Amino acid sequence: MSIRVIVADDQEIVRTGLAMILNAQPDIEVIGEAADGRHAVELARRLRPDVCLFDIRMPGIDGIEATRALAGPAVDDPLAVVVITTFDLDEYVYAALRAGARGFLLKDAGTALLSQAVHAAADGDALIAPSVTARLLRTFAAAGSSASPVQPIEALTEREEQILATVARGRTNSEIGDELYISLSTVKSHIASLMAKLGARNRVEIAIWAYETNRVRN
Repeated sequence: MSIRVIVADDQEIVRTGLAMILNAQPDIEVIGEAADGRHAVELARRLRPDVCLFDIRMPGIDGIEATRALAGPAVDDPLAVVVITTFDLDEYVYAALRAGARGFLLKDAGTALLSQAVHAAADGDALIAPSVTARLLRTFAAAGSSASPVQPIEALTEREEQILATVARGRTNSEIGDELYISLSTVKSHIASLMAKLGARNRVEIAIWAYETNRVRN
């Protein structure tokens, strides 16, 4: 079955280009397009796509508010949202991740990375652009909320600390398994445990917590 995607961007040429790239993939189908956040939210609620690909800067409701409306803490059945931006150090990216986005891409990402991000989001294995993961999360975690990071309900194990660091660096589950010489099912089990202990909804929030608590410094 195809991964059903909606694309929202206020620039028609960008929106059309993204849709064309995704529709060219054998297992991805763009089922809706929107030029602003309000329409994007309405489309997403009506069509329930597998993945929403949202620009951050849009008129009316921007990508941050659209993400919060579809994937925020108050949403009982959140959708998978990937945000896309022109700047790798755009302060809005951090806010969008906080709002519930599973990951982000830069607009100059290649076709392969765009497809990979959509597949990752659909599988719950969110992708943060590897080239900017550490720099962006470290920068905005330091400049983010003044509130103290949440404390885990139970101490992390040594293996969970290792998994935490790899997730924070943007590794996929398969890459983590290869790096730590463990099975894919074991990786997923550890990530599920991390989410439970940290009260995180997805691996992006795990990564943010790692930077906020200085678990990762490079």
